Amino acid sequence: MMDSGFGPLRRPGMTNMQWTDDGVVLGVKRHGETSVILELMTHARGRHLGLVRGGAGARLRAVLQPGNSLRATWRARLDEHLGYYLVEGVHLRAADFLAAAHAVHGVTHLAALCRLLAEREPHARIHDVLEAILDALDDPVVVAPMVARFELMFLAELGFGLDLRSCAATGATDDLIYVSPRSGRAVSRAAGEAYREKLMRLPAFLRTDDDPASAADLADAFALTGFFLDRRAFAPRGLALPDARARFLAAVLVRNGQPRYGSRP
Repeated sequence: MMDSGFGPLRRPGMTNMQWTDDGVVLGVKRHGETSVILELMTHARGRHLGLVRGGAGARLRAVLQPGNSLRATWRARLDEHLGYYLVEGVHLRAADFLAAAHAVHGVTHLAALCRLLAEREPHARIHDVLEAILDALDDPVVVAPMVARFELMFLAELGFGLDLRSCAATGATDDLIYVSPRSGRAVSRAAGEAYREKLMRLPAFLRTDDDPASAADLADAFALTGFFLDRRAFAPRGLALPDARARFLAAVLVRNGQPRYGSRP
């Protein structure tokens, strides 16, 4: 394990808090001359920060890049303290992202989403799906539907999940092709036909993993998730959708055969 540069924290009469967990690097912030504050999306403890002494140095700089997976040990005198991290690189994939613009923007966007989560609240599923996306991030065709599904799942994790199980008007579970922008509920073809200009399109691949995603489906999916992320997650916090999201979408949709984000053949 790479030592972050601090010695034992225990002093006489002091009780240390300590745990070890897997985490994905979301970002780092310089702290003093040689240290950084590391932000991880951990498996068991959610989004968690800690100080890494020596983290600004050459030995650890490559390890602490956004998108890398680490094994981290956190220590502090009290649970509410910032604490310190000892880190070990597990999957240092970030260097591979530099050759692909969509991957760089994708990591930035995924980190921005995770920052909507309260600190130190467990979201194991978010961590696991994030890992899977990062492992596939080099392939824009494979990763685009994964990110769209992740955004949909993320809304649910925040407590703003869309109800895509049945038609809001009739209760039908078949031929659900629209979503109401007001309620976030699915609408069937028959019930929504008269209001289709006011409804959002629901691609089938967002409801089942078996359906393929065409370029037009991806554009519709990201329009849908972006609308609700903006309305329910970012805007209430006084934030705009990340610029990195738009750049990521522009890149992956072109690679998936969509000439321009938001257009349809």
